[in-house]
Amino acid sequence: MLLVLAPVTGAAVDLSEVPDPVFAQSMVGPGVAIRPLGEAQEAVAPVHGTVVKLHAHAFVVVDPEGRGVLVHLGIDTVKLGGDGFAKLAAEGEHVAAGTPLVRWDPARVEAKGLSSIVPVVALDADGAAISPTTAAEVAQGDRLFDWA
Repeated sequence: MLLVLAPVTGAAVDLSEVPDPVFAQSMVGPGVAIRPLGEAQEAVAPVHGTVVKLHAHAFVVVDPEGRGVLVHLGIDTVKLGGDGFAKLAAEGEHVAAGTPLVRWDPARVEAKGLSSIVPVVALDADGAAISPTTAAEVAQGDRLFDWA
């Protein structure tokens, strides 16, 4: 069982609420989304593992068993070209769950007319493989879902 932690603080919502069909329809995998607090914050590693992809707006951490967790900071935020985001780690780095990976400001994303919602996805997993939190609100580092 892999415990996946909330990378940011906010309201935990179903992926179907993400305004992007790729996430909303779980095309890349099942997960949970977070509507973040509207303040500058750090997004942290949701699991212990290796940072295999690190963009300003998204990252993937793969655990020692090869399970990848994608964290996407907002929707269509790639269009911002890194504006308002600061990488705090590097690809290939081994990190503990809770390690800060990106500093960003959800309010700044919203001010640009984009959604700041944060999908957290179990890449290529079966939907039945995850057990999401029942909490309405999660703090950074809280249990978001378990991956069997």
